[in-house]
Amino acid sequence: MSVIVTGVAGFIGFHVALRLVDQGRAVIGIDNVNDYYDPALKQARLDRLCGRNGFTFRRLDIQDREKIPALAGEFPEVTEIIHLAAQAGVRYSLENPFAYVESNVMGHLCMLELARRLPELRHFVYASSSSVYGGNKDLPFSTEQRVDSPVSLYAATKRSDELMTHCYAHLYGLAGTGLRFFTVYGPWGRPDMSAYIFTKAIFEGRPIRIFNHGDMRRDFTYIDDIVDGVLAVTARPPQRQGEAAAHRVYNLGNHRAEPLLRFVEVIERACGREAIKEFAPMQAGDVKETYADIEPARRDLGFEPKTSIDDGIPRFVEWYRGYHGV
Repeated sequence: MSVIVTGVAGFIGFHVALRLVDQGRAVIGIDNVNDYYDPALKQARLDRLCGRNGFTFRRLDIQDREKIPALAGEFPEVTEIIHLAAQAGVRYSLENPFAYVESNVMGHLCMLELARRLPELRHFVYASSSSVYGGNKDLPFSTEQRVDSPVSLYAATKRSDELMTHCYAHLYGLAGTGLRFFTVYGPWGRPDMSAYIFTKAIFEGRPIRIFNHGDMRRDFTYIDDIVDGVLAVTARPPQRQGEAAAHRVYNLGNHRAEPLLRFVEVIERACGREAIKEFAPMQAGDVKETYADIEPARRDLGFEPKTSIDDGIPRFVEWYRGYHGV
């Protein structure tokens, strides 16, 4: 009855593993602790997990074609995989495209190969992204919409993950669920995300860059709501129905498209300081607006996000102050 969590030193993976351990589950955490952003933050997250009853850590790269599938022999009791490791970030994919194919495509394939070798596996849950919707203009974004026109390589790799998992569900009877996350933020968050970037700049007295001259909206989703959704999904593997493979995809978002400038205002209020704003054009690979249709997740999982940015951002800033000693 163990669960594998990949990307366990990452933002979402850390929170998911921590909740599982608190619930008494045995967790095998996997991460390569790379330097895409400060490894000290990743190590600080790991330090809060290592030593906890039921937690086992393996420092591995998910794209290792020998060591990852071999975990089936070491941990045959695993019943769920929550695969959250990936090369993240839309903008970095313009600079280092090979990292995305290596981690998000080859790494995902290695995890699927592990999954089909685990004799007790009930469910393969994995992170997709709201980025797969590309420049779709029909809002809110629905899992019923076509997603074959990505505007970033990151999005293309995440869509590839969905297609590969569907294929394995069809070929091997693997029960799989993809989760399209919408702009996740909160304590222990990633330094390359807007909440962290803006907060850091405000406290350091540096300007923040606001793209598309502020004409952007995002469905910002608090980390605790995301963890609730991930665990609700994990407990409910899809069933094969006739010829249809046991594979599904859900949006996990806050179901609110917040204007970017309001998001900045909430951060300013939490920091007690005004930001120095520099307005800039839209960046390549970015989209103007995201907004999640979460009705299927509500219906099937009881998913109901509870945290607005007015509540979540002050919690993030409080953590930031404590972690950085501001």
